[in-house]
Amino acid sequence: MPLFRRVPKRGFSNRAFALRCEIVNICQLERFEDGATVGVEQLSDAGLVDSTNSRVKILGKGDLTKKLLVAAHKFSRSAEQKITASGGTTTVI
Repeated sequence: MPLFRRVPKRGFSNRAFALRCEIVNICQLERFEDGATVGVEQLSDAGLVDSTNSRVKILGKGDLTKKLLVAAHKFSRSAEQKITASGGTTTVI
């Protein structure tokens, strides 16, 4: 039997140390009022995020017609462009 089949197959897994983000799309932010500040707490109250301890990433699927002040851990480029194009601002936590 070859050596590579006799040696145990074990190694490092990054699963326990990976930073997981919850995803929120731009179209889901339409439920907030115009001029509102949207943070992790507001997303949690609206049911878009599981808890206030979650890391949040905003993705650019959909359109945004309201001026919002959005604070999240990460933004995609298209989401950031759509938020600023509608007159809002993005803040990285």
